[in-house]
Amino acid sequence: MRVLLLGADGFIGRRVTDRLLVDPELQVTVLGRRDSADIRFDLTTGSPGALARFLDAVAPQVVINCAGATYGSSRTLIRANTLAVATVCEGIRRSREPARLVHVGSAAEYGPVPGGVPVSESAEPRPVGPYGVSKLAGTELVLASGLDAAVLRVFDVVGPGAPTASLFGRLAEGLRRALEREESQVRMPDLSGYRDFVDVRDVARAIQAAAVSAATGVINIGSGHAVRAREAAQLLVRASGFEGSVVEENRQVVLPAQAGGPVEHVPGHVPAHHLPGHRPAEPRPGEGRAPAGEPVPWRQADVRTARDRLGWRTQVPLEESLGDVWLETACRV
Repeated sequence: MRVLLLGADGFIGRRVTDRLLVDPELQVTVLGRRDSADIRFDLTTGSPGALARFLDAVAPQVVINCAGATYGSSRTLIRANTLAVATVCEGIRRSREPARLVHVGSAAEYGPVPGGVPVSESAEPRPVGPYGVSKLAGTELVLASGLDAAVLRVFDVVGPGAPTASLFGRLAEGLRRALEREESQVRMPDLSGYRDFVDVRDVARAIQAAAVSAATGVINIGSGHAVRAREAAQLLVRASGFEGSVVEENRQVVLPAQAGGPVEHVPGHVPAHHLPGHRPAEPRPGEGRAPAGEPVPWRQADVRTARDRLGWRTQVPLEESLGDVWLETACRV
């Protein structure tokens, strides 16, 4: 099978590349902006007609789109997560033999959801902030394209290679600096929200499964379990051997509008020697405070569609995933 991969240099894309290249049944071509790509092309500025010509030359049976932006200005996010997707869809439509499209979406498209309840693909998306809005717009373009297409709505991705701007990338760097400088504290943003953490290697397996399947529409990709970010952080602290404390910064947090809550200042302190229990207490609906920029206190995927239509389940436990985050950070020169 011939596969055209977009976004091979990103956090998820690198793992997808690793997985596809070892499959003898797949012939992989990488399209992107960097010199390492087989085809140099910028999805945010290139035309659909030019992309269609590349597609005709490669003749892929599947296009996997891992390209996009997580951070940046509203304009950057819209160009990377919406305009680029429009170019991909139109380029495939104009090609001589339109390929199947597997597009990587985001759980941020859902926005606030009721606490304690897994969110299914049928939930009405209500994203907050430019990232979630730009990703939802991309998903809607794919679904309306008329192509043979699946959108994998990926939840909170962790694991080796996590960007330093991400929650656990930031914590790992903070722990490394604290150990090097013999400091007793690491400061972090609010960690009281619940998230569905899924390892990047499991996400890559899901993308590969979707590429060779006939599944269409939106499919949630997550662990199916919600874990308080504070307890997940303690797994990383334990892996590092840090014996100080993690201090959650005082911060303004805007609760979801439907919760009726005011703006709060939330102090927090987590002793590093306090290890999480095996199962976090179930939150009450509306419980928890949100990370900056995304007032969503609870997120948990309903993963039955991925199980039934892709035959996919997670394999990497959260403790192993965060242990690998630390191992990579500690070995970084």
